[in-house]
Amino acid sequence: MSDEQAIRDLVAEWTRATLAAEVDRILPLMTEDVEFYVPGQPIMRGRAAFEKGVRAVLASHRVESHAEVQQVEVSGNLAYCTTQLRVAITPLAGGEIMRKEGNVLSVYRKNAAGTWQLARDANLLA
Repeated sequence: MSDEQAIRDLVAEWTRATLAAEVDRILPLMTEDVEFYVPGQPIMRGRAAFEKGVRAVLASHRVESHAEVQQVEVSGNLAYCTTQLRVAITPLAGGEIMRKEGNVLSVYRKNAAGTWQLARDANLLA
């Protein structure tokens, strides 16, 4: 499998695992030192911070997303990927669905085992 396909597969697996609310499937897809950049929010640093946040959201909401990978560029053990992302966040208790859409720029790093993991993610959803 090519590096580009491995990254595309990682994006697809992240989407499936999020929909299934299976956080333990998502965590290995990112580095320990992962950073998430979201407009208007402090940088979320580290896998543990992500896990705490995503578990809280998925305990009370269903998150459906559609990620259309626009491009993947690989250079050695680093790669970047641009994605058009649509997300619908539905409260499990009922209520208004929050919809967001926009672009994401993600940086991936290949680990010592040869597996790609998300290292940095700039989410520009509005």
